[in-house]
Amino acid sequence: MQLIKCPRCDLNYIREDEKYCKVCLRELKGEKNTEEVELCSICNEEPALPGRDVCIFCLKEMNKSNSLPEEQEEENAEPVDTSSIGDMDSVSGMDEIIPEVEDDSDIPSQEFGEIENELSLEDVREDEERKADEDDSEEEE
Repeated sequence: MQLIKCPRCDLNYIREDEKYCKVCLRELKGEKNTEEVELCSICNEEPALPGRDVCIFCLKEMNKSNSLPEEQEEENAEPVDTSSIGDMDSVSGMDEIIPEVEDDSDIPSQEFGEIENELSLEDVREDEERKADEDDSEEEE
């Protein structure tokens, strides 16, 4: 038995004695694609939430167990060694970084002359028409 590609979709492989692949047969019969339901990886009973591998019940249980009451969290917290804090520089003692900014008065205003004199679309069209007329008149001569 040799495998060949499905003649309809040219994607899936079928045996030589089959006419179409399972996907094409389902489409031809008009059946909708039924996705397999993934079960929860913890309880293996309920369907898992989309994008997760656990069901809603197990997720709630996990959230309950992860969120300890505040009293228990304080008891489980590691003590902080305050002797090492004094070695650190305070934030207020740090130098501020001030970027150097060039003064715009040094730049000649001629550079921005074209930008300052903005043209409207009508002016641009008129200029283009004048240039086209001048080019036509030069070609005629």
